[in-house]
Amino acid sequence: MRTQIWSWLLMAVGVTGLYLAGKRSWTGWAVGLAAQGLWLAYAITTRQWGFLASCFVYGAVYLRNLHAWLHPTPTPPAEREVTRCAAS
Repeated sequence: MRTQIWSWLLMAVGVTGLYLAGKRSWTGWAVGLAAQGLWLAYAITTRQWGFLASCFVYGAVYLRNLHAWLHPTPTPPAEREVTRCAAS
């Protein structure tokens, strides 16, 4: 029964994060990053060490994407001109 609760909880948090990210909200990446804490607890509790490795890899990706959303790099003017010409 406990495994069922973990499965549903991890799924719900993960899908919520992806849904929010798909709606172009930075909070989706924050939820995904926070979910890695749950995955960490799950990996340790169930002694499934592969999830421990994935927790850090996914965490790094979520952190990178969250940082990119909160601190976007401006497009240099020269690149904006090329993009505008290519789009017309």
